[in-house]
Amino acid sequence: MRYFLFIILCSVGFNASAQWYYKPFNKRIRSPQMAYAHNNSIKRLPAPSIAKVKIQPITLERTPYMLAMIEESVMRTAQHNMRFHVYNAASYNFSDLAQMYMKQNRLAEAKWFLLQSITISRQQNDDRHTIANLLDLAAVKADYGDYAQAKQDLAEARQLAVSHGLTYDLAIVEKKTRYLQDNKFKIPHSETRFAETADAGTIAKPVNK
Repeated sequence: MRYFLFIILCSVGFNASAQWYYKPFNKRIRSPQMAYAHNNSIKRLPAPSIAKVKIQPITLERTPYMLAMIEESVMRTAQHNMRFHVYNAASYNFSDLAQMYMKQNRLAEAKWFLLQSITISRQQNDDRHTIANLLDLAAVKADYGDYAQAKQDLAEARQLAVSHGLTYDLAIVEKKTRYLQDNKFKIPHSETRFAETADAGTIAKPVNK
């Protein structure tokens, strides 16, 4: 009886796993890997090009109101720098104010601020700034008609440039000197315009170190 049951169980198990012998050692056939899709749509686009547009410079009209605003801003900056003893920066502020006054033919104020700037630049040993201030001061004096003092300022600027080997500044000084010599009888005297409310006392004088 036992043998009979054993034969039945074996036959049932054999039928249930009848697939185990089906090609057990054959290699499986793998399909070739699919190629990745290539997107070539970008190549169909035209090449990018930068448009050549010429930007026109914008020139702002310097109205009296704008000049007054600029003057007030630079004056406040100069006062702040003098208050906190930033003398080198204040010297450049004075030069900016002087050049602004020169363009408005306010020569008296331009001369005063140039003298203040020269005093500070000499104390700070800023020779290039001193030379630039002397050139502007000579231009103011020449506009006054005082060519003798204008020549003295140019001579001092030339001496500074030579003593410190400033060849570029020396070339500018020589050019200004030749211009003054050739045009000292042709330069029209500008009408000096004084500020109605000029307050020179608002700027403290530089402290000697």
